Amino acid sequence: MSPATDTLSMTFAALSDPTRRAMLARLVLGEASVNELAAPFKMSLPAVSKHIKVLEKAGLLIKTRHAQQRPCKIDGAQLKQAVDWIEQYRQLWEGRLDRLDAYLQELHTSESGPGEGRSIDTPGKAKRSAGKRAQSASSPKRANTKRSAGNSPSTKEKTDDNEFQQQIGFDF
Repeated sequence: MSPATDTLSMTFAALSDPTRRAMLARLVLGEASVNELAAPFKMSLPAVSKHIKVLEKAGLLIKTRHAQQRPCKIDGAQLKQAVDWIEQYRQLWEGRLDRLDAYLQELHTSESGPGEGRSIDTPGKAKRSAGKRAQSASSPKRANTKRSAGNSPSTKEKTDDNEFQQQIGFDF
């Protein structure tokens, strides 16, 4: 499928312009005429019509006909396709961040010693702890420590990532 006919590419290209995103935001409230869509912008009606044509070609809006007027309304099918595509990556990265958080929790607990372990409550604390660990990892006393088998991602997690990468055709 060529980029010119790929609907997802056309959707993201249409959404790349802030004027078109603003027009879609207005259409969420309901149907609007071309003049109503043009009102907030300092541009000519032909320029507004070009933006509308891009949104229409991408399948993000539909022009309807009511007598002599042609109001526009939003069409959510292509937006749903884009959201579904993005959702795949959100799930992937949340899984990876959850595993990173678990690893940082484990490191924090093991460095605190028995009875002193506290959980990392906020992302800010996790970032600071990770920074301190990175600094201490470069010190000579930590150079000889080995990573235990329990700290690496499980085989199932690796398999899940590999299957997902094959499914979407993208290697991280």
